[in-house]
Amino acid sequence: MTSPSKESPNPSVLVVGVGLIGGSIALGLKEAGWHVVGYDIDEDVLDEARRRNLIDSADSASDVDLVVIAVPSFKVVEVAEKFMASISSATTIFTDVAGVKSTISSHITDPRFLGGHPMAGSELHGIHGARSDMFVGANWVLTPDASTEPEAYGPIQLMIKDLGAHSVTLSPEDHDRMVALVSHLPHLVAASLMNQASESAADDDVLLQLAAGGFRDMTRIAAGDPAIWPDVVLENQEAILAGLDGLQSRLSTLRSTISSGERSALLTVLTSASISRNSLPSTKAKRETLTEMRIPVPDRPGVLAEITGVASGLDVSLFDLEIAHNIEGDRGVLILIVERSRSALFSTALSELGYVSSSMDLH
Repeated sequence: MTSPSKESPNPSVLVVGVGLIGGSIALGLKEAGWHVVGYDIDEDVLDEARRRNLIDSADSASDVDLVVIAVPSFKVVEVAEKFMASISSATTIFTDVAGVKSTISSHITDPRFLGGHPMAGSELHGIHGARSDMFVGANWVLTPDASTEPEAYGPIQLMIKDLGAHSVTLSPEDHDRMVALVSHLPHLVAASLMNQASESAADDDVLLQLAAGGFRDMTRIAAGDPAIWPDVVLENQEAILAGLDGLQSRLSTLRSTISSGERSALLTVLTSASISRNSLPSTKAKRETLTEMRIPVPDRPGVLAEITGVASGLDVSLFDLEIAHNIEGDRGVLILIVERSRSALFSTALSELGYVSSSMDLH
């Protein structure tokens, strides 16, 4: 295989580790016009990458603009140092996609390296789950340190832009503290809840048949690849333990509230959570320009496609979409965040198809 030339008008990237995340990066960048080189220790993975046309070549090319290290977090330092030693070009920039940054930052001091973490994923495993739109609308955290050179930002920011993501810059330590609460802890809680329900189902066969929208939404992430999590959790042990301690204290207080029958205190907890959940940023658009629409829908094939098709036909942007399932019956509620200026038009079109919707402006 021939290496890409930097004289080419298109940027070039070497993706090391063509799995779920690496494969999605490769596919997304290839569709964006990049020259994509892939490398993986598993020849079967490379064969699949070639078959799916995720990459242009499969070698450890030395003349690329960007090298993305997409391997398990505990292997990043070793793999990055190996490739940085073999690729001496001062203009080649290196980054990674690991979910824990402090350890990596403390060991890699090459100024060409700028750590990163795309806040996106899938319950699917490996290259077969790779999608070109994996990162569209996602936050991509960059974690520079004192050794990072300013030139490192250019190729990485271009990659993020071409993948449809948005960059956020944090220190490695702040990143690890924050993702412990919004990523690592939720996965552990989902796993614990799923295991508790599964064990209870051994005595109550019908239990899991009653698992409706709320339970499924809360435990969805527990279906992710379990093999990647032990190393992530142990590498971010301190921040995760602090999060678990805080959650345990909160649950203990909640237990006491329920035990003592304090209805007003329980309502306060639930109201506070509801307000906070509804305030989560779902889009870069200003909240005061958006409306939440709730549409009861039957549980039948084609409903979602029909409604989103109406939105597309009317040029109504869907900034967020969520489905709330009922515990009983065959109906659920489709929750959409749309532009306020077009919500009335959208609602009218839906009513002509028999859908009844309610709206609430976001503030």
